Amino acid sequence: MWKTIVRRVLLMIPQLFVLSLFIFILAKQMPGDPFTGLITPETDPARLEELRIKAGFYDPWYVQYYHWITNAFQGDFGQSYTYKIAVSTLIGERGLNTFWLSLLSAIFVYLIAIPLGVLAGRYQESFLDKSITLYSFISYAIPTFVLSLIFVYIFGYKLMWFPTSGTVDVGLEPGTMAYYWNKIYHLILPAITYAILGTTAIIQYLRSEIIDAKTQDYVKTARSKGIPMRKIYTRHIFRNSLLPIAAFLGFTITGLLGGSIFIETIFGFPGMGQLFINSIMSRDYSVITALVMLYGFLTLLGSLLSDIIMSIVDPRIRID
Repeated sequence: MWKTIVRRVLLMIPQLFVLSLFIFILAKQMPGDPFTGLITPETDPARLEELRIKAGFYDPWYVQYYHWITNAFQGDFGQSYTYKIAVSTLIGERGLNTFWLSLLSAIFVYLIAIPLGVLAGRYQESFLDKSITLYSFISYAIPTFVLSLIFVYIFGYKLMWFPTSGTVDVGLEPGTMAYYWNKIYHLILPAITYAILGTTAIIQYLRSEIIDAKTQDYVKTARSKGIPMRKIYTRHIFRNSLLPIAAFLGFTITGLLGGSIFIETIFGFPGMGQLFINSIMSRDYSVITALVMLYGFLTLLGSLLSDIIMSIVDPRIRID
């Protein structure tokens, strides 16, 4: 398995190279540049041209790409024209916020999806099963921004149970227990919104696996031996039905780390999703290319993690 993992990791290098070239060219095709937003009636056009020349915007694209990719291999993705700090520092700060939001969202996803999937599969065709299926269809069909706006309006403005923006209240001293609890408090509503929208696939897969497992020979044999159904579900059906869910774990983790553009924007949460939108609006090419590269890497990593997790939980599976 280790040889396969090393081979897959090495294969990521040309894939990321092609992605970087593709994204860099597309980013350069966007109209305007980071200095376009500086234009006012008092702006000196000569000064803008000087800034563009200094930034290398008039160099051939392959020269610009060479400078960018060589610096990127050294961990230098340039400087954000909007935030005036290093891109790696900016993504590190925003990425930490997204990481905590992703962690709490993943916990909520599995706390909601696994019990509902088990109940739907065990009590197939019952009113409970139909209700859970209806919930799955609604959560799958409703747009992300619609549910986010509904939750912000109800729980943020009407009931005032949760804050509607930021990561922590102003005035709290960093490092104190009140500070950390307040950060968790700010995470709860966007995390729950994220989780509700992410449970559909897990519920349906788990339901299908449990229904299929109930017809297997090992279940019939266990029932013929007089083993109580409760033990059959916990020791046999449930354990085997979790295998496909394990495959989702890698994609769930990396997908959440990529950030939700709509949720972070609507909740005013300063994560990577919100940063991505703001960078596009301000034509901050350095941030855009770095984020897309990060998203591409996370997608490839998620595929590898899913294969590794599957091979661990089921020794019969070998990744190729």
